[in-house]
Amino acid sequence: MKKIWVIDDDQAIRWVLDKALQKAGMQPRCFERVGDLWQALQAERPDVLVTDIRMPDISGLELLRQVKMQYPDLNVIVMTAFTDLDSTVIAFQEGAFDYLVKPFDLNEALALITRALEQSQNTAGADTAISSIDNDSVDKMMSKSSSRAMQDIFRAIGRLAPSKVTVLITGESGTGKELIARALHKHGARVNKPFVALNAAAIPKDLLEAELFGHERGAFTGASHLRKGRFEEANGGTLFLDEIGDMPLDLQTRLLRVLAEGSFYRIGGTQPVNVDVRIIAATHQPLETRVAQGSFREDLFHRLNVIRLRVPPLRERKEDIPRLVRHFLQLSAAGLGVATKRLSPDAMQVLQDFDFPGNVRQLENFCHWLTVMSPANVIGKSDLPPELLSSLTHYLPADAGAGQSNVAEDISFSSVPASASQAAQPVNQSFMSESEAQLQYAESQRFADNTPTMASSVSEQGSEGWLMLLEKEVLRQLMLGTSGIMDNLTTEFEKKVLSTTLAYCRGHRSEAATRLGIGRNTVTRKLKLLGFADE
Repeated sequence: MKKIWVIDDDQAIRWVLDKALQKAGMQPRCFERVGDLWQALQAERPDVLVTDIRMPDISGLELLRQVKMQYPDLNVIVMTAFTDLDSTVIAFQEGAFDYLVKPFDLNEALALITRALEQSQNTAGADTAISSIDNDSVDKMMSKSSSRAMQDIFRAIGRLAPSKVTVLITGESGTGKELIARALHKHGARVNKPFVALNAAAIPKDLLEAELFGHERGAFTGASHLRKGRFEEANGGTLFLDEIGDMPLDLQTRLLRVLAEGSFYRIGGTQPVNVDVRIIAATHQPLETRVAQGSFREDLFHRLNVIRLRVPPLRERKEDIPRLVRHFLQLSAAGLGVATKRLSPDAMQVLQDFDFPGNVRQLENFCHWLTVMSPANVIGKSDLPPELLSSLTHYLPADAGAGQSNVAEDISFSSVPASASQAAQPVNQSFMSESEAQLQYAESQRFADNTPTMASSVSEQGSEGWLMLLEKEVLRQLMLGTSGIMDNLTTEFEKKVLSTTLAYCRGHRSEAATRLGIGRNTVTRKLKLLGFADE
């Protein structure tokens, strides 16, 4: 059971959270005083700590600060009845996972605690992954790419790594831009210095400046101590600025000065801070377009765009997919402690035919999904995730068509010859004059006289002709994982019957209702429900 510790001097809050957490299957432990909490921390450690911001012996912010200094991986949620900006900013600056505003909804509180648990687990895995990346996994991961485009990237890394030159990495989300940045650092002269990453899109604007440049003690309310920013943390090493295209304009100006002069001022500071930092920036956005739109400084763009590396999307290097799949399946299996699964040739072909809008990250997620969800060690077509199956227009499993020929044809329920389709167009008196209706009827008569139709098929073969089409369409939608098949097909059936009957009756609803065996008002109501214009 996950251990959730709560510290609050309000007995009612402690009681409510204790009961709610127990009911949710967690193991809560409540404290009234900070001294008792610290004593307990000497013996064990919770998975998540929930603290009030205002307590008699110490503030929640000071407790947060001390906890994060000694237990940096412990996620802390701050509860407060005061939603002022300063407290919120300071809480995030000091490393709070999130905050709850009193009075809070219990379901909201439980959902937030659950997210903190999940993030804590992911962070533990991520820390291991980063450690692995810093050692060997950059080379292992990137060695799975044999395409010409990626080989060009590798050669560029070899040339650029030893230098201090600024690099701009562009490419779609999920292509591995941070891996390339880490590779540039790992193979350079700064390998023994810090590699610090900051995502400009993931940090609120109010916090981003302090994250980059730090602040002096007393710079603003609650700034009780000096705090170094990412530039100082990366001094002597590499600062990776991810999603640089999302950086606010005012911070772009400050960043430009740092790049030009190699120094900056902390927030509230009066003395310049000199740093030696190599900048590697990345973005999925076209910066030239943002410059033209006025949302990105042109001088900063040219300062960053010294050397540009474009990472190709996965759809441009599909020959890398088999190696990457095997690599990710091995990683997933190792993480779960299960046997490594493999893909059948048909399943691998499906993966290679997919465009992967999420690129390598999406492929990795698919491999995790397959490791967890697939019941077989050899993964076939039918075991693939729904997103992949829905991309296959002609997909049916091999055994679904046993004893049938051409079952996997691209047949839809509305598939009829062109003339029949024309004859079955929606007809309404508000859109069609009498002469037009007669012309439409004449066309349908020519079709009936000269072309084998569904009607003739039914007269010759009973209902087998169109029922076979219906059966194939139902089977096709089942294999695609479609939901609401009954409603969808019923709607299409009614549309086709009504429009064809109205065309045959030259738009006269009363006659159509008689031929269909339903009331005229029913015809009118169904036409309205199905999206046809009313009279």
